[in-house]
Amino acid sequence: MAAPKKPAGSARAAASIPQVPWHQVRPAPVILVTGPEDFLAERASRLLRDALREQDASLEVHDLRADAYQPGELVTLASPSLFGEPRLIRVDAASTMSDAFLEEALEYIAAPADDTVVLIRHSGGVRGKKLLDAIRAGTGGGIEVLCTELKRDSDRADFAAAEFRTAGRPIAPAALRALVNAFADDLAELAGACQQLLADTEGEITEQMVAKYYGGRVETNAFAVADAAIAGRHGEALVLLRHALATGADPVPMVAAFAMKLRTMAKVGGARTNGMSAGQLGLAPWQVDRARRDLVGWTEAGLGRAILVAAETDAAVKGAARDAVYALETLVRVVAARGLER
Repeated sequence: MAAPKKPAGSARAAASIPQVPWHQVRPAPVILVTGPEDFLAERASRLLRDALREQDASLEVHDLRADAYQPGELVTLASPSLFGEPRLIRVDAASTMSDAFLEEALEYIAAPADDTVVLIRHSGGVRGKKLLDAIRAGTGGGIEVLCTELKRDSDRADFAAAEFRTAGRPIAPAALRALVNAFADDLAELAGACQQLLADTEGEITEQMVAKYYGGRVETNAFAVADAAIAGRHGEALVLLRHALATGADPVPMVAAFAMKLRTMAKVGGARTNGMSAGQLGLAPWQVDRARRDLVGWTEAGLGRAILVAAETDAAVKGAARDAVYALETLVRVVAARGLER
């Protein structure tokens, strides 16, 4: 589908070609693959290759690097072969492209070769902007494939759920959460874990299966505990807390994580009434989006109570109380109840 209109001056504002997510990649004379998520870009490239091979098994696949480009390479690879096989030319490292590639790519897209698909991977930055603008303006009859970074837990959960849905296998919600927590920082490893579970198990993917294969990978850092508590998952938060403490986690940064997230929620909650932007709050847009989701189910009074308990817990774990663990568990209970009980 076409991209929504953006303000004047934006690179997207001039785009007149279809812009699609990575999983909707399709053949076109020129395909511009943009965005920082390299794993999704690789997935898109493989999906395209497989689709083209399904159309014609004689497909020739060639790889170039735009930063180490030798003059004439693109034209040579795109030239008709003796037997007329279709070609897929994959160009990597376009974000650091050489002047020679820029010049010849601009010439090429003005008159793309028949039966040839040129995929250009550009991960971001201003290098080669003239080429990107030309493609987005419609020169070459191309499309743009967007590989946006999956920053949010919900985005990674949607990705993993799609892996199982595509394979026709159900996964329990608790199992999905555990799997995403286990590979929160590496999308490629998350995808690999999904494929291993699909290959090595049968029926519905359960939380017990995830624990059997990846129990040791489940993140028990401070933010994982805080996220579970803020979402109201008291039991999960306690399990994560106790595992974190048993493996040597320091209670002080644990409380700091709670305090930071609660303060961010308070900032964003207050901004609803005064119309402050993310920049004015000193937050990134994704932080504001996350805080808004976290605020669902919370009241102003409950949030205020939770912040007070976090301050008391901070003092407790720094020596004001005898039992730091009890203080932490109390904080988890209060936050999981959204500040409505102690």
